[in-house]
Amino acid sequence: MDDILTHRVLPVLDLTNRAFWTGGADGVLRFEQCQDCGAYVHPPTGRCWKCYGTNLANAPVSGRGVVYSFTVNHQQWIPGTAPYAVILVDLEEGTAEEPLRLTSNLVGTAPDDITIGMPVEVRFLECDDVWLPQFVARTEGAS
Repeated sequence: MDDILTHRVLPVLDLTNRAFWTGGADGVLRFEQCQDCGAYVHPPTGRCWKCYGTNLANAPVSGRGVVYSFTVNHQQWIPGTAPYAVILVDLEEGTAEEPLRLTSNLVGTAPDDITIGMPVEVRFLECDDVWLPQFVARTEGAS
């Protein structure tokens, strides 16, 4: 059976998004972060959504979070593929006022076993010159 994750359209790398899409090479999830107000910026745009500044740096984040929401795609866009989960992850570095959320996939967990609030951590799938962040379930105390 083919894996739907290996058939993705890959992003075109540019100066603004390169750190996000290649950070997985060393196992680190990175987001733009405003050096003036501290806000995280995602997707990477080169400008802060909060203060409109352009003083941004690529900041490493833990890659740990919880499932905020999810859906299971049952449509076989590619014949022979199994249903897969698309999740929205609230990363630890976010706050209630300014959540840091990432849309990704949850792998290694059956779709029926996914729950809101499930602790997850990032793993990367290397595809050509990009490393796609995806998530796996973690036990509460795991790092």
